[in-house]
Amino acid sequence: MYNVLVCDDDREIVEAIEIYLSQEGYKVLKAYDGEEALKVLDREKVDLLIIDVMMPKLDGIRATLKIREKKNMPIIILSAKSEDADKILGLNVGADDYMTKPFNPLELTARVKSQLRRYTQLGSTIDKSNQAVYAVGGLSIDDEQKEVTVDGEPVRLTPIEYNILLLLVKNQGKVFSIDQIYESIWNEDAIGVDNTVAVHIRHIREKIEINPKEPRYLKVVWGVGYKIEKL
Repeated sequence: MYNVLVCDDDREIVEAIEIYLSQEGYKVLKAYDGEEALKVLDREKVDLLIIDVMMPKLDGIRATLKIREKKNMPIIILSAKSEDADKILGLNVGADDYMTKPFNPLELTARVKSQLRRYTQLGSTIDKSNQAVYAVGGLSIDDEQKEVTVDGEPVRLTPIEYNILLLLVKNQGKVFSIDQIYESIWNEDAIGVDNTVAVHIRHIREKIEINPKEPRYLKVVWGVGYKIEKL
């Protein structure tokens, strides 16, 4: 059974989400502000977090920043704002996905399933015949241990970032469009996803490149997409 922590200062929203997730067999933990969410995370095993942006005491953005210092589980941001800037901010601080209020509870449930599936696959043991280490220059991915290193130094990536980087490294030199990356990683049709992919690409660059503005590994092919440069 997966434990899902739902954090929102609107108790009705928390209760509604709990009903839908419980029907799918998830155990729902509840918090009503960012500080309370951090306390729950300290004492409970949490497999996925759903957290609102606007909350008292500690908002969702600052809470996500603190959580990402120690934990790597999937995070879905909820926001009452529909502007791209707010969505990008959530992704910038380490969220894996976002939904804008009001939202369809069935869609939220589907996204929870999708994120947990990726997270489980990232941490699971895979068939020995598929185990491999992929390397380009000083960048190395051990897909058995799910570890990334640059010049021997470990790099911490979120599950989404890891899967994007693995896709590109396994296909060195091949250019993937934004839509191809999204459909390969999210397993959903790519509709208006440019910002979502771009934010994750930027995060990866910040973690694997010495100078993200002059990347050695993760290159943009203007008007086409992204690739891992063969070195």
